[in-house]
Amino acid sequence: MQTFPMFLKLAGRRVVVLGGSEEAAQKTRLMLKTEAQIVLVSPELNAELSGYVAAGRVHEGTVADLPGAALAFAASGCAGADAAHAALAKAHGVLVNAVDAPELCDAFTPAIVDRDPVVVAIGTEGAAPVLARRIKSDLEASLEPGLGRFVAAAGAMRGAVAQRIGKDKRRAFWGWVFDVLRPAHANDEELALDRLAQAVERGAPDGGGPGSVSLVGAGPGGADLLTLRGLKRLQEADVILHDRLADPAILELARRDAERIDVGKAPGDANRPEAWRQERIDRLIVRLASEGKRVVRLKSGDPGIFGRATEEIDACEEAGIEVEIVPGITAASAATAQFGGCLTERDRIDAITLATARSSDGEACTAAARMRPGEQVALYMGVGKVAEVEAAFRANCPGDLDCVLVERAGRADARRVTCRLDQLAATVAEEKVENPAVIFIRWPKKAAAAVVPVPAIA
Repeated sequence: MQTFPMFLKLAGRRVVVLGGSEEAAQKTRLMLKTEAQIVLVSPELNAELSGYVAAGRVHEGTVADLPGAALAFAASGCAGADAAHAALAKAHGVLVNAVDAPELCDAFTPAIVDRDPVVVAIGTEGAAPVLARRIKSDLEASLEPGLGRFVAAAGAMRGAVAQRIGKDKRRAFWGWVFDVLRPAHANDEELALDRLAQAVERGAPDGGGPGSVSLVGAGPGGADLLTLRGLKRLQEADVILHDRLADPAILELARRDAERIDVGKAPGDANRPEAWRQERIDRLIVRLASEGKRVVRLKSGDPGIFGRATEEIDACEEAGIEVEIVPGITAASAATAQFGGCLTERDRIDAITLATARSSDGEACTAAARMRPGEQVALYMGVGKVAEVEAAFRANCPGDLDCVLVERAGRADARRVTCRLDQLAATVAEEKVENPAVIFIRWPKKAAAAVVPVPAIA
């Protein structure tokens, strides 16, 4: 480490910006986030800087303002002028930052994530500013906009905490505030602040009340398809209940000390007494959350699409447990995107139906009888019933409709197979298509007038 990172107090101190063009404006914008006294030194100022002067936010000055300044920016846009300005500032003992000239710099301006009073600075000692900006983007997405307000409110209560909570218990209290309270109410800042105020008044954190449950969509495969909110919930969870299809790479993103429970169900499991039936999963979720734990129910795809989420939500709400749904990318979206397709197409496909091969009561796919020109059906869990699927659709649809089968959508080893509707069952057998797979059946509008549906053979 050739430079030492440090935060400078600039309130009431002078910062001199030497320059009047866009480079100077960029540095001035940055300094306007502070309480520094900003002085511009340039024979000409661009419109933005002139506006700051007119508004009284900055002042015009000369190089005579350099002595005693806390920081100077050489930002004229001219390499020769910047070198001269940097040398002059250093002669007066002032720290210098020169734009795009790391060899002239005493100080580097980092990429900043601002959640005042929480400030994260990312620096590369001038070697890779583009990388610093990319890291900044990742952090911007992971830190909620309301984090600063919560931290500021918590900081304002430090005196009250010191009065009401013994010194030996304060560290544990603040650990509860930021490790438990804040994550549990990341989407409800007012509730988090109310609970914090009550805990300070009581002189102790909440005592073991109900935890929380997050139904998190893991997406169809690759860990990079997990949403940022889903990632945060995994990193906050005490217990993770996951499906059998969950990518191990996604579980690696979770807290290392989080308990992991495989509750995945496979075809035919309902007939085995030791299987993870839905009622058993519901009871486990409620019990764990009732113990005050943060529970993540990690589901493949999207929790709200064929994910049995309603039963789990009902069980939690009946027990008075908070439930959050974190959507995920469903297999149909991932499958079409992975191979360069779209679920809808202007003037050809203007409706998309997501369906299963059989309903929970054993009824055959009802989407077949309702399918019309201009529609695409994405059929989940249909490979095992492909002969019935083909027959059901052939009773209402032309036999030459395009079908696309995608195995393991969203994963690196995904496979795409195409055929006609009247060859669907044969193609599944010949190509050895296996679950997890999505079957797409397309009936474009322009094909409607040219074909006549062929009744299925009884």
